Amino acid sequence: MSENRPTLQVTASPHITSPVTVNKLMWAVVFALLPAFAGSIYFFGLRALIITLLSVISALLFDALGQRLFGRKITLFDGSAVLTGILLGFNLPPNVSWWMPVAGSAFAMLVAKQFFGGLGHNFINPALAGRAFLVASWPTQMTTSWLAPRGGVISGLPASALNICTDAVTTATPLNVLKQGAKLVLPGCNPTNLYEQLQSWTTLKSLFWGNTGGCIGETSALLLLIGGLVLIITRVIDWRIPLSYLLTVAALVLILPGHKAGLVNYTLFHLLSGGLMLGAFYMATDYVTSPLTAKGRVIFGIGCGILTVLIRLWGGYPEGVCYSILLMNVATPLIDRLTPPRVFGTRRKK
Repeated sequence: MSENRPTLQVTASPHITSPVTVNKLMWAVVFALLPAFAGSIYFFGLRALIITLLSVISALLFDALGQRLFGRKITLFDGSAVLTGILLGFNLPPNVSWWMPVAGSAFAMLVAKQFFGGLGHNFINPALAGRAFLVASWPTQMTTSWLAPRGGVISGLPASALNICTDAVTTATPLNVLKQGAKLVLPGCNPTNLYEQLQSWTTLKSLFWGNTGGCIGETSALLLLIGGLVLIITRVIDWRIPLSYLLTVAALVLILPGHKAGLVNYTLFHLLSGGLMLGAFYMATDYVTSPLTAKGRVIFGIGCGILTVLIRLWGGYPEGVCYSILLMNVATPLIDRLTPPRVFGTRRKK
């Protein structure tokens, strides 16, 4: 045979490459979160900056430690650890102790991520796993360490509503006010008046802009929507999960019983309050822990919405986004198995 004949190279599939990489996807989500990050610093001051930075730095260090312990390649700058650190920091109250983001990052990166094989192998969202660990371990700090935002109050209530409330309302977030409304009013006052004020356009405007109490990165629906829409337009995330998630929440709060001052206002209150926007656009859409199929993603979003509303209305916690996404993460393999895509070149059975 001629020595000049070209050598045939045989490689494993897939043979079609794409310019989209893990690094680009992760950093795209990080940049989409920058408006909400800037807003958190504006509303809560330097504590928001310090807590988030501590969370990011800890996530980087513990991710590298886990990769070193398990003999894996250290990939500090692929964006995954930075993203997890930001999301964990965004899920913490602004007045928590300095060591809490460090403890949460340790659990998120070592237990939820590296113990199961590292990036691409974790079965639950690491940032939400870290938050769930902190809530289970130190529930008082995670549910009471709120700060009044710049230009607003923790509850988001207008001044006229505070005249009928006890002092406890000053430390309650909007969802806490909805959950404990009857306990927060003064003796002889009608809780209905409080619910009307809570769902007034004044409060809804505060929820939309972000000058209410809550976790560091979840209060401004506007800034989270800006980043989320950018991710959808650039096709970094699939629109099916956030849309089905938000529509399910809206539909259920309309038909299920609750403290409704008005159907439209009540629905908008649930959509704008808590961590719903943060969860729907940035955590439920995680590539590793969400379904691969189009139908599966719709089912995933619907399941998150159902669980969120059930926890908010009848659960022990006023918020249900974190646990709803974690529970649906566990169901993701089953959803993928039940919604296989049609194989190219085959026919459907009649």
